[in-house]
Amino acid sequence: MQFKLITSRFSILSNALLCARCTARKGMLGFGMIVSLTISAGFSPSTGHAQNLFSPAILVNDQAITWYEVDQRTKFLELLGAPGDLEKLAREVLIEERLKAQTLAETEIEISLEQVEAGIAEFAARTELTPSQFIQALEEGGVARETLRDFVEMGLLWREYAGARFLEDARPSDAEIDRAIAKGKEPEVLVLLSEIIIPVTPQTEAQAKDLARQISNLQREDEFADAARQFSASQTRETGGEMNWLTLSKLPGGLRPMFLAMVPGEVSKPVELPNAIAVFRMRGIREGSTPQPRYVQVDYASYFIAGGRSPEAQAAAATVRDRVDVCDDLYAVAKGQPAEVLQRQSVKPGSIPRDVALELAKLDPGEASWALTTNNGQTLRFLMLCERTTAQTDGSSRQEVARALTEQNFAFLSQAFLDRLEADALILDR
Repeated sequence: MQFKLITSRFSILSNALLCARCTARKGMLGFGMIVSLTISAGFSPSTGHAQNLFSPAILVNDQAITWYEVDQRTKFLELLGAPGDLEKLAREVLIEERLKAQTLAETEIEISLEQVEAGIAEFAARTELTPSQFIQALEEGGVARETLRDFVEMGLLWREYAGARFLEDARPSDAEIDRAIAKGKEPEVLVLLSEIIIPVTPQTEAQAKDLARQISNLQREDEFADAARQFSASQTRETGGEMNWLTLSKLPGGLRPMFLAMVPGEVSKPVELPNAIAVFRMRGIREGSTPQPRYVQVDYASYFIAGGRSPEAQAAAATVRDRVDVCDDLYAVAKGQPAEVLQRQSVKPGSIPRDVALELAKLDPGEASWALTTNNGQTLRFLMLCERTTAQTDGSSRQEVARALTEQNFAFLSQAFLDRLEADALILDR
């Protein structure tokens, strides 16, 4: 079904949404301001309230958020591949949107139908679908087009309002930029994880999801390791799913909040990836002794081998590994073959699909992996990391720092304003 493309092609939006909230909240806590939410993870709108979806689930200053809206937003987040408690996240986002709408009602800010259509087209372009295909894909996943339209419209309206109100104050002074550069990089955070990557095809989706749910309930380390050896498609299956220490900044942005919230011994809920479902076990987390670099560009190559995870394809990947030391060597391997068998990209970290980003996080430049597949499992992806570029080595350090500070300050000011609205609001969870 076409809506499966959303999870694989639209994970960028999920990452952006979650990281924006995480960054802003982290900034608030850093200033000692702890926000008390009146949200409880009540029971699912798909169960007890299914017979009355349009009754209030939450009241925000006497304005209702219905069970239908909670259900729609939860499905939307699920299609985006967002990790964590999706109903709770849906409630949080909907409450914020109600508060935004109440604030906007006191202004004269308006946007045109053409702007909304352009916003939808921009979203669709990120999934490599036309707007009509994108809407159809959402509808196949149970999300009404009105849900998308409302989401886009609120985002555009709030961008206009917040930009006018906070952007000027968010811009850092030269002194602030100098202090940030002098302070250096953020402390490095390292995580020690075990993984189980369960392949998914249209024929095995239901069984894979059920298996992932069962694995997420495993408590003992040896049980998780046995499941990894039996079910995981990752190259770590031979070690019971155990990975080495990984720098958090190398991992996909949308997964970082989940890993930071986990404690040693905890097993994650299933995380949807393109063509797979992942379950992680936290074995350790610590602060490193060296500063954490901020990556602005990742250069990587993909060489596609027919046959999926067949022994022949695996053997071909191992042969390629023996022939190459750097990414440039892959051009000789692909010589005489169709151009599409080799793809090399140099992109911002947030633009990398979640499954690829997770695999690249395990690699150093010149190292390769062939754990992933494409084309519904029919093609094996030989993945090689070429280079990671940090803000300090790309020649635009000061501009990058200024941009990062602006984004950070803007997110903090906007979120602080929303938190004040929430603290003053009467919010009743039904």
